[in-house]
Amino acid sequence: MNHGKLIIVTAPSGAGKTTIVKHLLKIIPGLAFSVSATSRPPRKGEIHGKDYYFFTPEQFLALREEGALLEWEEVYEGRFYGTLKSEVDRLWAEGKHIVFDIDVRGAMRLQRTYPDRTLSIFIRPPSAEILETRLRERHTENEQSLTVRLERARYELTCESAFQHSIVNDDLSTALEEAESLVRRYLGI
Repeated sequence: MNHGKLIIVTAPSGAGKTTIVKHLLKIIPGLAFSVSATSRPPRKGEIHGKDYYFFTPEQFLALREEGALLEWEEVYEGRFYGTLKSEVDRLWAEGKHIVFDIDVRGAMRLQRTYPDRTLSIFIRPPSAEILETRLRERHTENEQSLTVRLERARYELTCESAFQHSIVNDDLSTALEEAESLVRRYLGI
């Protein structure tokens, strides 16, 4: 197996990227998940180093200044997310291909950093209206934060052409099959 490849799965929040990434990790051997760094506080049940690497905003910005991040983004005001170089190095040292579940801007930066080692997949909802419905049905946002998330999603939908492949997630089983097929072809398995 040719180790050291990156599979980037990105989408606006609510399009289904996390569900697709979990499926890929379960079904394709040799994949490992890149745990992102964030400055947001942990939600109930989240574990440092498993769900995210949790840092204070000051710690996160210090990591950025040290050059410890391959990419980073202030996704929402005061909420930073990024990819630690040490996480990628650790997984590559284990001989793994790495799958990422990251925001659109971060995905574009990571893709530019490793253009010859990256498969990028953009997950698109069937429509902006369906995306809004999915986000509302989560019941995780107040109206103000939902408005911010939806504005960001509208922008992110305009970035689809920056990625190698696009999958419309209107039927989950079809989207899972398409993602799996793309990754297997890319990895030669």
